[in-house]
Amino acid sequence: MLTKRIIPCLDVKEGRVVKGVQFVSLRDAGDPVELAKFYNEQGADELVFLDISATHEGRETMVDVVRETASALSIPFTVGGGIRTLADMTRMLRAGADKVSVNSAALQNPQLIKEGSDYFGAQCIVVAIDAKWSEEDGTWMIYTHGGRNKFPKEAVAWAKEAVALGAGELLVTSMDKDGEKTGFDNALLKEIRAAVNVPVIASGGAGNAEHFYETLTEADADAALAASIFHYKETSVAEVKNYLRSKGVVVR
Repeated sequence: MLTKRIIPCLDVKEGRVVKGVQFVSLRDAGDPVELAKFYNEQGADELVFLDISATHEGRETMVDVVRETASALSIPFTVGGGIRTLADMTRMLRAGADKVSVNSAALQNPQLIKEGSDYFGAQCIVVAIDAKWSEEDGTWMIYTHGGRNKFPKEAVAWAKEAVALGAGELLVTSMDKDGEKTGFDNALLKEIRAAVNVPVIASGGAGNAEHFYETLTEADADAALAASIFHYKETSVAEVKNYLRSKGVVVR
């Protein structure tokens, strides 16, 4: 069995880490550099940094904050938000990111995935998928611009397309579950996991260690990401990993 990964996520707005519920009602969670140091020391396998308002505000990702955060880390570091071009990817990787995450820009220009993958290698390109169940469509649909705009594309179909274009990893966030702490959307994750042959990171809904166990085993996610339960010390990376080990899950 491949080692499963536990990944804290820093949602950053105006230089501060924030967290909300279903992408709204944001509250402050701290300084990104301090939190990065904390998670690095605590045994996180990776860290994800998402500048959640860059795309909506039409600006570039905060390079200085990324550079300072990267300097505090000895674990893989993924950066997303406001990345629209190959030049943006280059800037983030030079600032210390190991991988870049693209979402809205990749939907508007899918060739961006291929360009990045061809230039940097698939292992550097993460495609983030923000999905929400649609009763009207009877499936999960994609949303862009930090969950603000519904996009006319079905989540599983887009996952397949993104991988075909060269995505090396998918970060799948359930907007329905985000911040609710009731567990990951394992039905969504199972469908995407079965449709692609690259690692899938589960995001949205973690409330306790058992939720990580469920998504890593039932949905066969390769990694699980969480924010608020780690930021507000409701549990820790170490506690989650100890629980997973006790249940026979292979973690670092």
